[in-house]
Amino acid sequence: MNDLSIAWVTAPFFLGFLIFLVPKLDRVLALLGALVSCSYAVWVFLQPSPIDLQLLDRFGVTLTIDALSGYFILTNALVTAAVIFYCWQTDKTAFFYAQTIIIHGSINAAFASTDFISLYVALEVSGIAAFLLIAYPRSDRSIWVGLRYLCVSNVAMLFYLVGAVLVYQATHSFNFAGLDAAPPEAIALIFMGLLVKGGIFVSGLWLPLTHSESEAPVSALLSGVVVKAGVYPLVRCALMVEEVNPIVRLFGVGTALLGVFYAVFEKDTKRMLAFHTISQLGFILAAPVVGGFYALTHGLVKSALFLISSKLPSRNFKELQKQPISTPIWIALVIASFSISGFPMLAGFGAKVLTTKNLLPWQVIGMNVAALGTAISFAKFIFLPHQRSEPRDNPSTMRGFWLAMVVLLGGLIAANSVYYQAYTLKNIIKPLVTIGLGWLAYWFIFKRVTVKFPRAIERFDHLVGVMSLMSIVLFWLVLT
Repeated sequence: MNDLSIAWVTAPFFLGFLIFLVPKLDRVLALLGALVSCSYAVWVFLQPSPIDLQLLDRFGVTLTIDALSGYFILTNALVTAAVIFYCWQTDKTAFFYAQTIIIHGSINAAFASTDFISLYVALEVSGIAAFLLIAYPRSDRSIWVGLRYLCVSNVAMLFYLVGAVLVYQATHSFNFAGLDAAPPEAIALIFMGLLVKGGIFVSGLWLPLTHSESEAPVSALLSGVVVKAGVYPLVRCALMVEEVNPIVRLFGVGTALLGVFYAVFEKDTKRMLAFHTISQLGFILAAPVVGGFYALTHGLVKSALFLISSKLPSRNFKELQKQPISTPIWIALVIASFSISGFPMLAGFGAKVLTTKNLLPWQVIGMNVAALGTAISFAKFIFLPHQRSEPRDNPSTMRGFWLAMVVLLGGLIAANSVYYQAYTLKNIIKPLVTIGLGWLAYWFIFKRVTVKFPRAIERFDHLVGVMSLMSIVLFWLVLT
């Protein structure tokens, strides 16, 4: 069992190295890595107990793989496979596929980590690979966006590393459980790093520009799995350390509201999806005990939406309202939008019901407002005009796109069976009412409202300042 887990962790890195040696097999080897992770995730769900791997005897450096890890690993596998299918008939080089499978492997390692050192290594490797994918087009704009991401990520990880050292100084262990006896400044610094890496609350305002300016498959990877490498340890810590749970839940509610507030008024499709990624990460944190299942549904739907956005004739919603899109593309867009809005028969419904049932009383109003904002946001997609016409893209490219949709949207339909107990009359009526109110609010209010928020806070120099302010807030929260 342990040997199999070690082989799974190392396989993507071996395949990435092999791609450089045999570039003609780049797509096949990358897809093989995703399929191995998918098979391993299914195997994890069948295990009666968690899998624990102790890497070092005395320092608490361990890997733990259980059902929570399984949901995140399965998300990573399906999203990576979909991105590879999407790029299959494009001109992407072996370098692209190698970095894709390396980032896949490093994210897998993060999802198995239960100590701060293993997690640090995994996050750093994923950050470098993500930078290389963001900058892959080699344009001035893509290089600047990539460097901006890399700098913000590295600064955040410096906060994190200092916090990890303080935890070891206090407990002589790097294990997540050491947060229970760690000094307040250690918790504040570690959380500061993870909030930035995960795109949480105002610490995640680097995310809209990065995700919206990257190529569609890279945006799908970033939003579907990469940001969750910072969210997973927060969920794991909330489940392991009772004192941390309320802080994680608080940031969950704040993040859900902040992201959806921007998304409702955003007129650019990719920026709207990026802001909504922030909001949905808040849903994962708001109820940590079911965060894994919500991460799976969000990863699938958001990756699908970013890939679909590349097939739309424009990024501007006002222009899209005047340019009918192809009906098959529109149907895929509607399925994804219905799922993330919580419509029955799709996995997003069960995920939202589970999350709602595990909220604390003080969270309910805020999360209901966020759910209403989600319905308003995606009404902008659902009510776009459409007509029966062939997409303008090359037919071979479209085959890759539809294969990706089969993986992602098919996954949403299949995952709907995980929580079939959700289908009671009470559970069905509430999301339908929320979606209906959201659609009415869109048609009579938000469709006509134009609000443009300043983007000054998204500037690089301001992002670093926000980190410092957030560390002060976190220190105060831990003390209280």
